[in-house]
Amino acid sequence: MIPTFALLPLCLAGTAALAAPVLDDAVRQRAGELTRTGMHASIVIAVIDGKDSAVYGFGSVHAGTNIKPGADTVYQIGSVTKTMTALLLADAIVEGKVKLDQPVATLLPGYTVPAFDGKTINLLDLATHYSSLPRLPDNFAPKDPANPYADYTEAKQRQFLAVYHLPRAPGTQFDYSNIGYAVLGTALAAQAGSSYEALLQKRIAVPLGMRSTSNQPTHGMLARLAPGHLLSGEPTPAWDLNVVAPAGGVYSSARDMVAYLQAYMFRPLRPYALANQPQRPLAPDSETKIGLAWLLEQQQGHSYAWHSGQTGGYASYAAFTTDGKRGVMVLTNTARDVDALGLSALLPGTPLPPLKKPQAAIELPRATLAEYVADYVLVHSPSAEFTLTVTLGKQGLEAAGTGVGSAPLFASAKDQFFFRVIEAELAFTRDAGGKIAGAVLKQGGQDVVLPRKQ
Repeated sequence: MIPTFALLPLCLAGTAALAAPVLDDAVRQRAGELTRTGMHASIVIAVIDGKDSAVYGFGSVHAGTNIKPGADTVYQIGSVTKTMTALLLADAIVEGKVKLDQPVATLLPGYTVPAFDGKTINLLDLATHYSSLPRLPDNFAPKDPANPYADYTEAKQRQFLAVYHLPRAPGTQFDYSNIGYAVLGTALAAQAGSSYEALLQKRIAVPLGMRSTSNQPTHGMLARLAPGHLLSGEPTPAWDLNVVAPAGGVYSSARDMVAYLQAYMFRPLRPYALANQPQRPLAPDSETKIGLAWLLEQQQGHSYAWHSGQTGGYASYAAFTTDGKRGVMVLTNTARDVDALGLSALLPGTPLPPLKKPQAAIELPRATLAEYVADYVLVHSPSAEFTLTVTLGKQGLEAAGTGVGSAPLFASAKDQFFFRVIEAELAFTRDAGGKIAGAVLKQGGQDVVLPRKQ
């Protein structure tokens, strides 16, 4: 039974409340359960049917209160920001200011941009994650793990590009890159002779009437901001993404995101059409294509574009069917993904996965825990490696990865651990003599093998 305060439908368009698009019952029940059990602090789901839209809110904006989230509650949208940066690129192309195959170096004369055997990175490579740049730069070493991008400046971005060696030619392989989108946003702002924020406001937010959308939130937006939370439920500040803002720094509301998605759904010409036009496959054998940021898929006979996002205390999911009939935006102030919830809201009847029960931790002797203390290293290329450093503190084991802060580890069995601040597990492997030889990081359906540093 969903508490009466958990569901807040608000019709944004249509002649009467009855015209408001209906939220699928399974999605409604799941969102209510997620907030009621504390897995999410609050969830807002905006549903678009044609030119009608409605917003449904679950949970409370502030813990211990009945302040309901709604159409004007502000959240950080994370990597959904990339679709806005890509739209700025599409807009510049339509205006004849840049070309898709234009080398990014031509827009950044003060930069040294890496190339591979003479093959340069162009704007299409950056917008489709085919640049061969890594997910994060190798000089990313945050002073504050709770706000990791705050001290990553344009000067550091410039330094990274000047010394980085591409592992392969640009344009040959999809490899998701936050730093790639940071560079794209920097280049577009440089071409326009403005800041990224000014360009975002001038070309997207103001024309669409998005008054609660910004990389630099106003006092009014901050007053309506839903405070972020870790997976554990602990409060955490919103991230300041600095130069990486074009990859994930925008704040917005459900009301604004309805206007944003409807612009794609009902403006089939010019930059909106270019942005969600298929450009490249996600992989050689994949039916999923990528446009300019948007991922393009088919399911249940429907073609749709989508993108999700996550920062330290927030997650989001944006999608719309390419026939312009239905769209969905899901926002939450907990760092737990809402992709499945969003897809089921977009395409009613799409099964939701079973809810995972919180894992129970067991106690292991400190002598046993001490065996795991070491560096575990994955080498991507001669100039790029990821190191997971496991240490033993007063409260137990902690793990810190290159470019990210430290997080506690909890044992589920000997050699088996899990995190509570992120959805990931860490399994340790042993050699024939019983000594710890490596670790396997399990996250997002992938297993990353990390040999122990000798």
